[in-house]
Amino acid sequence: QVQLVESGGGLVQAGGSLRVSCAVSGRTFSRYAMGWFRQAPGKEREFVAAISWSGGNTYYADSVKGRFTISRDNAKNTVYLQMNSLKPEDTAVYYCAASGRYSGSTYAPSIQYDYDYWGQGTQVTVSS
Repeated sequence: QVQLVESGGGLVQAGGSLRVSCAVSGRTFSRYAMGWFRQAPGKEREFVAAISWSGGNTYYADSVKGRFTISRDNAKNTVYLQMNSLKPEDTAVYYCAASGRYSGSTYAPSIQYDYDYWGQGTQVTVSS
């Protein structure tokens, strides 16, 4: 079983920065592609960013491209999401997820159904 625990959420003013982390335990972290998703009140959960197990491939939603950066440290079993130039519309619960469907080094899925394990989420609130 794989456990994912997010941390680092909080309240930040528009234009500010925040980094959320996701610690993974249970199985070999480096075998999993990792992704970040978010869900705002009254909206469906949406894709934010993904990173392949090697870290060599990343993929972003258009809404965060150029502002957010996903990265991973396989030695620490942790994936990060650095969020800069935050906007009020970035307010949401942010979830990390792990996918072990394919072993390709560039595999970084954006579809939530391709992910096998999910964290409990961390709240990010951006005030205007």
